[in-house]
Amino acid sequence: MKLLEFSEFYEANRDVCLRAVLAGVGDRQLAEDLVAEAFTRAWTSWHVVRRHPAPRAWVVRTAFNTRVSWWRRRRREVAVDVVPDTPEVAAGDRGPDTGLDPDLLAALRGLPERQREVIAFRVFLDLDTKATATGEALGGAVGDQAGLGHGYPLGVRMARKGS
Repeated sequence: MKLLEFSEFYEANRDVCLRAVLAGVGDRQLAEDLVAEAFTRAWTSWHVVRRHPAPRAWVVRTAFNTRVSWWRRRRREVAVDVVPDTPEVAAGDRGPDTGLDPDLLAALRGLPERQREVIAFRVFLDLDTKATATGEALGGAVGDQAGLGHGYPLGVRMARKGS
């Protein structure tokens, strides 16, 4: 039963979670690795995840947390002067099909990381402000997420004008 439940959850949600993580990190290969790792962790903790109020948000939050853990590990291993927030992509480079408008993805890359994460939860997972803040998606106060989410249309428009 456990395998069947998880298998159905995975099939129904992997693409949505991948798009949400891709919007947050801006790199297709990294997003795929993070989502694979997050679903692996979801499988090992399925007894907890299946009772979570927003299991898709659990997977995406786990992917974002994994990204931070990997960054911290690499930071200790390699000394560099500047660690870029997101990888640079050439203006006309469309790369592999991600299901996202490449111009929108480029605009998202111009936003701060936390704001990209709020957009991933609010737009791609269709969570409201309260679920994003208190549903263990991002953590923090509802007002913090509302403030970050409130400005996202303007932030994306400003980033698109700059591209």
